Amino acid sequence: MLLSAALQILIFPLPNLYMLGWVAVAPLLIGLLRSRQPDALQLQGGIKLRPAAPWQAFLLAYVCGILWYAGTCYWIYSTMRQYGGVSAPLGVLILILFSMYLALYHGAFGLVISLLARQSQSDRLALLLAPAAWVALELARTRITGFPWDLLGISQVDNVSLARIATTTGVYGISFEIMVVNVALAAAFLVRREKRRPLLLAALGAIVVLQSARWIELPPSPPDHTALLIQENVPVLDNADWTREYFDDTLQDLTSISLTAELQNSAVQNRSAGNLQRPSLIAWPESPAPFYTTDPIFRGAVTELAREAQTWIVAGSLGTGRTGQPAAGGAAQIFNSASLISPGGDWVARYDKVHLVPFGEYVPFRRLFSFAAGLTSQVGDFSHGTSREPLNAGGTKLGVFICYESIFPDEVRQLAANGAQVLLNISNDGWYGDSGAYAQHLKQARMRAIENGRWLLRDTNTGVTASIDPYGRVVASAPRKIRAALRAPYALSDVTTFYTAHGDCFAWLCAIISLVALLTRLPIFKKAERKS
Repeated sequence: MLLSAALQILIFPLPNLYMLGWVAVAPLLIGLLRSRQPDALQLQGGIKLRPAAPWQAFLLAYVCGILWYAGTCYWIYSTMRQYGGVSAPLGVLILILFSMYLALYHGAFGLVISLLARQSQSDRLALLLAPAAWVALELARTRITGFPWDLLGISQVDNVSLARIATTTGVYGISFEIMVVNVALAAAFLVRREKRRPLLLAALGAIVVLQSARWIELPPSPPDHTALLIQENVPVLDNADWTREYFDDTLQDLTSISLTAELQNSAVQNRSAGNLQRPSLIAWPESPAPFYTTDPIFRGAVTELAREAQTWIVAGSLGTGRTGQPAAGGAAQIFNSASLISPGGDWVARYDKVHLVPFGEYVPFRRLFSFAAGLTSQVGDFSHGTSREPLNAGGTKLGVFICYESIFPDEVRQLAANGAQVLLNISNDGWYGDSGAYAQHLKQARMRAIENGRWLLRDTNTGVTASIDPYGRVVASAPRKIRAALRAPYALSDVTTFYTAHGDCFAWLCAIISLVALLTRLPIFKKAERKS
C-alpha cells in the first residue's frame, strides 16, 4: 500500500517519473488479493492467502488514496495558508479532509476488487475487470466529485505516440492501458512460482514496448498563424494594494508590451521553427488584476490596443451582469470572463467561466465552510456562466476555457464539438507558487489538445505560457514568473476526432461492464444460476 502510494506520487510532476506508472498500482492489487491468511493450510508454494475482506480492502485502498492525494496535491496547504488566511493547523486539516474525501474513490476500487474476487472464488475475474473498474471510478471522479486532477492516463502525455489513443477514448483509454499492464504484473506475483517467470517476462516486455513509444518521432504539425500571448506576471494583491497609480502603470505596461512584442524575443524560449508574421490574435490571461469590463479605463486601454495593433484580442477580465426581477433592480453578478475585442475596438463577445473552482471562486455550503471565506475574498465570489459556444473572431472560432476547466475532458470536448478551430486556455497558476501544481496543470491541458486534435494556446499569468500542437507537444513556451510576450505558432483545424464526436463513451462502457459484473455476482443472481 505504501509502495503503491509512493509510486503514484512520483509519476506526476514535479518528480514526473511517468515510466513508473506501469507498475504504480500493481503493489496495491497484490495487497488487495493476498492480504488475509484464513488458516494454516500449507500448499506447495507456501501459505495460502486469500483476498482481503471487503472492509479490509476498502481501508487498504483508502489509506493509499489519502497518501496519494496528500502527496500530489500538497499545494492546497500553501494556497489556503497564503490566500485563504487560515492558520497552519487549519491548513493541514483542510488538506487532510480534502485527501480523505477524494480517497473514497481509491477505497471504492479496493472494495470492488475484493467483492469480485470473493464472490467468484477466484482472482481472475477481479484482475480481468480491474482496468474497467479503475476507469469507471475515474469517470465518477470527473462527473460526481468534480475534481479529476491527475487521472492516471495524464502521466503518459509525454509518451506522444501512445497518447494518441486519447483521440478515440479520451484520457480514460490511456488509464485503461496502464492498468492492463499493472494487472499483468500483479498477476505474475499471484500465481504459483513455476508459472511466475513467463508472466513476469510478458509484463516487463509490455512495459518496454509501450514505454519505447516515447521515442517514436511523429511528424511536425505545421503552423500557419501566430498569436501573441501576454504573460502578465501580476502579483496576487489585496484590493487595497491596487492604487490608481499602480493600476494605471500595470495597464500601460501590458499594452506597451503587447505592441512592442518584438523586443521580448530574447526573453522567450521558442523551440519551433515557426515564422514571426503579424499576430492574428493577442491574448491576455486570467489574472488577479481588477480588470472589470465596465471600467472605462481598462476598457479604453484595450480598445485602443486593438485599434492600434489591428488584431483581435481576448482579454481575461471580470465580467458583470445583473439577475433577478427588474422591479427590484436585481443583484449584481461577477463572472470570471474572457472578453473578445475586434480590430476596430468593438467588444463583440464574452465567455463566462462555467465550471468555477470550489473554495477558490465560490464557497459551496458557505455556512458550513465559513473558514474558507478569506480565499474567495481574494479572487471574488463569482457566478457561473452558461454557454460553451466558441467565440467568433472574424470567422475564426476560438474555444476559450478558463484555468481549472482544462482538467475536465468532456467540457473542453464540447468546445471542439461546437466548432472551435483552436483552443485557448487562459489561466492564473500564480496561486500555486513553485509547487508541482503548475506543471500538473500544464500536462492536463496538453491532454485536451490530444483528445480533440486541436492546437492549444495556453496563456497564463505566471507560467507556463505555451503553444501546444495537436500531439500535445509544447512547441513554444515562455519562462515562468516574468512579464513577457510569447509569439505562439498555431493552426486552425476542423478535424473531428472520435472522442470529440462521441465523448466519454469508452469510460461509460467501462462503468457499465463493472456495474453488471458486480450485480451478477450478488447472491440473488448466484442462487438463480444454481436453480437453472
